[in-house]
Amino acid sequence: MSNPEGIKMKRGLLLLVALLCFNTDGFSQDPNFYVFLCFGQSNMEGFPGVEEQDKATVDKRFQLLAAVDFPGLGRTRGNWYDAAPPLCRDRTGLCPADYFGRTMVANLPEHIRVGVVNVSVAGCKIELFDKDNFQTYASTAAPWMKNIIKEYNDNPYAHLVAMAKLAQKDGVIKGILLHQGESNTNDRQWPAKVKAIYDNLMTDLNLDAASVPLLAGELVNADQRGACASMNSIIAELPKTIPNSFVISSKGCASRPDRLHFGPAGYRELGRRYAVKMLSLLGRPIDESKESESR
Repeated sequence: MSNPEGIKMKRGLLLLVALLCFNTDGFSQDPNFYVFLCFGQSNMEGFPGVEEQDKATVDKRFQLLAAVDFPGLGRTRGNWYDAAPPLCRDRTGLCPADYFGRTMVANLPEHIRVGVVNVSVAGCKIELFDKDNFQTYASTAAPWMKNIIKEYNDNPYAHLVAMAKLAQKDGVIKGILLHQGESNTNDRQWPAKVKAIYDNLMTDLNLDAASVPLLAGELVNADQRGACASMNSIIAELPKTIPNSFVISSKGCASRPDRLHFGPAGYRELGRRYAVKMLSLLGRPIDESKESESR
């Protein structure tokens, strides 16, 4: 007769093996689900304010992995939703990722989906995403910023990685979108600091830097009398530090009166430009008629 304890142990081992297989990277990955990580400060968060045209039904092929709970919208952290704004947190607004995603799906084959993960903190320096030294900076943050940081379990970088790993169970990370720099204006070390974060992401998510470009957007441009436009000359240096990085021009992107944040039209155009660049990197031709419909 069979030993009941032996049978139970064998079943337990089989279950453990099954669970390990289920959690193996790529087990349920859809190679046609393109995932993009987004991080930065308030312009990537999305300055509050969403216009009627931005509330139109979003193509279901454009998805958001909620990085936090959105009580007002019934979204729960770690789940996918149709990517209607806001994409960062409950009380944020339109951001570049909105029209990045809309433009992407409008110009990719119907069988390809696009997902975004957005972990951004208004007013933060790039140091907040330094996995080894963020606590020094976070400890000096204003109370309102600490409240935002708390939504990311007090560690925005680690939270971005955790959400990215969840996303990797469903899709493939194809790129990273960054919009940050206002709080680091005139910091000549900014490109090196961004490279350290990028390198950490490549390592922690087992990504190949040659296959995962970083797209960094300019701050409100000098043609809009941008308050931090001088930082754009430093952002322009990023490709010298990260070979697979590209700078997205903000020239002509309308800003708000504060000259720090883009207005809705500016976010639409900047997001479209991120997408145009990413599509070119993916070797996908842009259908101008469809692209104009996404604006």
